[in-house]
Amino acid sequence: MEDIFQKIGTTQTLSQKIERNIEKAIREKKLPIGAKLPSERELCEMFAVSRTALREALRRLSARGLIEIKKGSGMVVTKIELKDAISSLNLYYDLKFDDNLIGQIIELRLAFEPEIAKMAAINRTDLDLKNMEANLIEFAKCNPDNTQLESDIDNRFHLAVARATENPFVIITMEPVHNLLPRMRNFIYANVDGEKEITLGYHKEIVNAIRERDAERAYEKMQAHLDRNMQVYKKFFKHL
Repeated sequence: MEDIFQKIGTTQTLSQKIERNIEKAIREKKLPIGAKLPSERELCEMFAVSRTALREALRRLSARGLIEIKKGSGMVVTKIELKDAISSLNLYYDLKFDDNLIGQIIELRLAFEPEIAKMAAINRTDLDLKNMEANLIEFAKCNPDNTQLESDIDNRFHLAVARATENPFVIITMEPVHNLLPRMRNFIYANVDGEKEITLGYHKEIVNAIRERDAERAYEKMQAHLDRNMQVYKKFFKHL
């Protein structure tokens, strides 16, 4: 371990320097997932720092999910799951939620989702297609008085399209965005006559294009769908 961690000077906050050094070792896979860190005493000697500074660094690394501190058995490098990255973004977007964020999110979706639909048409599996088709049926049958459920089903449709790209980075990017949208959709479905039917029509066209692996048509139908979303937002939601 001596070749991984080196002594630190005192020109900066020690706990931050320790944290960055351990994080760097994890990023560079010098400390792979599951690896056990040296003891506190050993780390203090390697870094030439006090136990107080070390423990503060270890607390921050633990809070960020990079290490797990197991009482009585030491510290190990933890595996960061896809859900962890999504949860962090969910929290960030929730704290930033307002009318302006909704408009910005629709702009982001216009930039990304037509291309995502195109990727889904190329890469989707039979199971992906089955999930999207089941979603269409569920959406059509949903009680129109239950606007919250309608919104959730609508949300799940777009998540299914994202997952059909078979690209985990698309999911990391888009799932936290879509998790915000039921708030807006719930209002729209409750107040804009016929919006559910219009949305369902777009969803059917998108699924048809994905089913036929027609990437360009999937792109065009998703873009038309999101253009409609922006129109509805500007008319019914922006100035609330």
